[in-house]
Amino acid sequence: MDTKGDIPGKAATGSDTGKTDSKAAGMNPYVGLVSSLRSAWLTGKTRAAEHRISQLEALGRFLDDKKQPILDAMASDMRKPPFEVEISEIILVKNEVNYALNNLSSWMKDEFVEKNLVTQLDTAFIRKEPYGVVLIIGPWNYPLNLILVPLVGAIAAGNCVIIKPSEISSSTEKLLAETLPSYLDKDCFAVVTGGPAEMTQLLENKFDYIFFTGSPQVGKIVMAAAAKHLTPLTLELGGKNPCYVADESDLQNVANRLVWGRCFNAGQTCVAPDYVLCSAETQEKLLPALRHAITQFFGPEPRESPDFARIISDKQFQRIRALLGSGRVAIGGQTDERERYIAPTVLADVQPSDPAMQEEIFGPVLPIVTVPNVDEAIAFINRRERPLAMYVFASDSKLVHRVLERTSSGGFGANDTIMQMTLISLSFGGIGNSGLGLYHGKFSFDTFSHHRACLLRSMGLETINALRYPPYSERKQGLVLSTFEIKRKGTCTLL
Repeated sequence: MDTKGDIPGKAATGSDTGKTDSKAAGMNPYVGLVSSLRSAWLTGKTRAAEHRISQLEALGRFLDDKKQPILDAMASDMRKPPFEVEISEIILVKNEVNYALNNLSSWMKDEFVEKNLVTQLDTAFIRKEPYGVVLIIGPWNYPLNLILVPLVGAIAAGNCVIIKPSEISSSTEKLLAETLPSYLDKDCFAVVTGGPAEMTQLLENKFDYIFFTGSPQVGKIVMAAAAKHLTPLTLELGGKNPCYVADESDLQNVANRLVWGRCFNAGQTCVAPDYVLCSAETQEKLLPALRHAITQFFGPEPRESPDFARIISDKQFQRIRALLGSGRVAIGGQTDERERYIAPTVLADVQPSDPAMQEEIFGPVLPIVTVPNVDEAIAFINRRERPLAMYVFASDSKLVHRVLERTSSGGFGANDTIMQMTLISLSFGGIGNSGLGLYHGKFSFDTFSHHRACLLRSMGLETINALRYPPYSERKQGLVLSTFEIKRKGTCTLL
């Protein structure tokens, strides 16, 4: 995160009671806020289906009422095209809201489970309960989607929530802080603003669950803070997402989908293809197709295109520009620091040791690393940290499944990029260095719910229960084991 030197973060709750109390006591400035939300949660009001539904509906109204301010805020933050805001920030969140509303009653129901012989007359089920007071920390690249989609799950599960938007996307942060609290129950939901100092103070408090989206470096800080309170958490991080392009692919289709995925939001997307692996022959055939796709999408001068966003900050601009020395610039490479503009760029003949291969690019720059074959590509991928997403382009379905079966990643896509994010039925999350935990759709509800194991037994039938009480005997042991044992089905012995 960037430190902007803003005034200390304040909670947009509609009430300063929590902060006033904590200041008077000389404590952490968020103690009062967290305490007030915990008091609201303990009343049980968020557990009621009616309350959850009303808050989800209110969130939907926020998206409808504030559509133009949302478009304006994102234009201010990174000149994000309205088309991209509509499909990645607004409609995806609205889909989550409506999906949760459509399914909430079934999600909330107790889940009855199988029983063994001794519990046949009892009731065994899993109850989905809210954790309590949860903290959601969002990033700057999709500053609405990546804060509100987890919020949908937290509301649906019945929690009280503090959200902490990124201070780097300052216009969107301001919009959320100033307008969202007027839609939600101020006793149960709050927005906290500020930078790293405020986030550090916030994390000193005990939460019942933490949901963080950002870099692996900051994720480690969040996880360490959570560990002090034994707080469970989800970490949605990032990484270098590989894309293998097989020799027999339709290279213009590949190029179209690669350029779209790499240049959407000016490449500031955690699931964008980060680098291409292909043979040297395929690289030379792919380059003109990539050049054609860039020209078709953004015209001969992408700087003038209304459909191409800008880099979020000077710090990020300078970091990405420094990566352009890797390999050779085959396409693009133009930059303008005043506009924070970096042209759609393809780097050819990149070496694994080059700077562009040492960190997630998070910009409109696509390196190509040549490998002789798919086996070498798989080996290359497996030598690195497991990514958030992985892509393969191939006409041969056997090759696609070969890559799928021999690699590991948070998500996987064949013959396209990013589109797996649009399916609410698919979980989203990383593995290893790219994250911990899942969300989207019902996965969000489950993430923010404690699955409580419940067994309700009768006070009668003590004769049966007595078999497990001392004094023990071989007869008792045999009878008890026979009631608990699970036998494997369909087994046979080969003679």
